[in-house]
Amino acid sequence: MWRIRHFEDEVKAMFARGLLRGSTHLCQGQEAVSVGVCSVLQPGDTTTCTYRGHGVVLAMGARLDRSFGELLGRAGGLCGGKGGSMHLADLSLGVLGSNAIVGGHLPTAVGAGLAAQYLETGAVSVAFFGDGATNIGAFHESCNLAAVWRLPVIFVLENNHYGEYSPVASTTLVEHLVDRASSYAMAGSSVDGNDVSAVRATTRDAIARARAGDGPTLIEADTYRQQGHSRSDPATYRPEGELDAWVKWDPISRLSQSVVAAGLASDEELAELGLEVLGEVKTAAEAALGWPEPEAASRFEDVYA
Repeated sequence: MWRIRHFEDEVKAMFARGLLRGSTHLCQGQEAVSVGVCSVLQPGDTTTCTYRGHGVVLAMGARLDRSFGELLGRAGGLCGGKGGSMHLADLSLGVLGSNAIVGGHLPTAVGAGLAAQYLETGAVSVAFFGDGATNIGAFHESCNLAAVWRLPVIFVLENNHYGEYSPVASTTLVEHLVDRASSYAMAGSSVDGNDVSAVRATTRDAIARARAGDGPTLIEADTYRQQGHSRSDPATYRPEGELDAWVKWDPISRLSQSVVAAGLASDEELAELGLEVLGEVKTAAEAALGWPEPEAASRFEDVYA
């Protein structure tokens, strides 16, 4: 979680310096969802995620320098510098890609689940998406098909309480979004999305059902994005005091407190670890900044036709 947090701190700084093309969307405050879920996946399992997908990609094991390289448009990036912040992918790790279209990746996750079922690989497909995507047609179609065919798909709903600038209550009257699982006779679970241990345990149960052939699960993880929707959003629409209240439940702070309380590490040891991770991130960023941009001819590579 620290690696993701420091990575995105560096991304914010790069954006402010004009080093990134386009926009970028940060998941700060939501790291426990990415880490909790991905920590129990196995080689061969796959993920898809939204444009707010840095956390998922890094939690799946993507290299820091290559991730920075992609955001910076460098040839050494995960996708050769041609995808950018909203299109990170690493097929070698099962990261089928983040997607700039809200809900656009959900059918891809279902397809990966169907492939796993057909080929009898035992793999699980995980789709990360936000609360806003639950109002998109692709969400309902994907859930229904996954349920009908009992596919090994886990739908991870990161409910950060805002669909871009709109609070959830302004776009749907469903108070608990996990209730939508019952529409497809699908298993559904709610979890504190800022408690990495709880997310891990909930995901482990869903994975066990999927691998046993018992079909998909919808997990609603209650969390909060501490930054605006994108770098052009100051998030002035949030009620006064709301951000401060959620920061008190920051997932990294909560895990740190739990670790210290359990006697597994001291505050000093955790601080030292945090500095070590920060050093890794800074080194990776500097390395990526020194990489060349893609050759012009590379625009004809990695295309369908």
